[in-house]
Amino acid sequence: MTVVAVGLLTVVLVGAVTRPRNLPEATAAVPAAVIVLVTGLLAPQQAWDEVRELGPTVGFLAAVLVLAHLADAEGVFRWAGGLLAHHAAGSTQRLFALVVLAATATTAVLSLDATVVLLTPVVLDTARRLGARPAPHAFACAHLANSGSLLLPVANLTNLLALRASGLTFLGFAGLMALPQLAVLAVEYLGLRLTFRGDLATPAARPAEIEEEAPAPRVALAVLAATLLGFAAASPLGIEPVWVAVVGAAALATRTLLTRRTRVRDVVASASPLFCLFVLALGVVVAAVTDRGLGAVVAGLLPTGTSFGALLGLALIAAVLANLVNNLPATLVLLAALGPTPAVGAVLAVLIGVNVGPNLTPVGSLATLLWRRVLAVRGVPASLGTFTVAGLPTVPLGVVAGTAALWLSLAVTG
Repeated sequence: MTVVAVGLLTVVLVGAVTRPRNLPEATAAVPAAVIVLVTGLLAPQQAWDEVRELGPTVGFLAAVLVLAHLADAEGVFRWAGGLLAHHAAGSTQRLFALVVLAATATTAVLSLDATVVLLTPVVLDTARRLGARPAPHAFACAHLANSGSLLLPVANLTNLLALRASGLTFLGFAGLMALPQLAVLAVEYLGLRLTFRGDLATPAARPAEIEEEAPAPRVALAVLAATLLGFAAASPLGIEPVWVAVVGAAALATRTLLTRRTRVRDVVASASPLFCLFVLALGVVVAAVTDRGLGAVVAGLLPTGTSFGALLGLALIAAVLANLVNNLPATLVLLAALGPTPAVGAVLAVLIGVNVGPNLTPVGSLATLLWRRVLAVRGVPASLGTFTVAGLPTVPLGVVAGTAALWLSLAVTG
């Protein structure tokens, strides 16, 4: 039965990676979850427990995707593109630095999906308008969508899972991950500059050739800021982030719909219900694989304790597993292997591995797969080889630097 469970997970992941005939990811995942139940690989109560556990996380995903869509309809990303073009001031290197910062901020506040789907096209258009080569800026969006998601719990589904496992508050999580995020960000910036030094040597257009900045969408920015503050305020009260995201999305939707900047059906579609269904079905399949022996195997490989060596071992194993089975299944398996009351440091070390590791191969995260589709539509090449070459100077060093920074944060805070 273990072979059957692993085979079902393989089918689900291959379907998500290849998406034959552009079918949604749920096309393979939902039947696989049904087979898990029918064959008795997982008891119905166990499957329900898994869905109930993932429910708030998936609900948050839907709400934040809607919030990102509404922000885009209000012109937040067009405004951001204008800022990038204006403040680049004719320097390709300055534009690259600004893109790194913009991608990190977008990922932290609106999640990595917003960076991939909404910011990347704006960055590509801005680079072309300036006459800059698009590759370094496009790859910066991909890398920071993954490794730029360490700071806040709302930046990534993996973070929300880790937050629940660790028992930390929103601000407690951010406090411990601030230094690791800065360390990884420095590695990403230097590594990508080195990889794309030839492209970044091409001068951009003069500032005089760039259009004026668009006015700031103040209402949308205010709602996003209030939502972010809401996450921090609600966490100590035990209120799930999903409810804060729903309130923020509802507040912005009221204005956006009334001003006809978007339509109800577009708002519903932006929640990606089929992708949310895919995540729930994937959780059921991963639970079956874990229950059928993979969890015990992984648990036997994990180092114990919170020394630097143990934390680094956890992060490296997590990075490898993310590139083998994708980072979301890897997170589910690893958190289960850590047990019901894992050490905070162990959980966060795993998170560094599953968030930074996917920058080594395009199959490491679903966001990277989506990013490649965005580039294909825009006619920008993103070969598998180039992606791995860009990850070689950043992923190993990023994992080590991030883990060292986490170890230092834990030592300082006790």
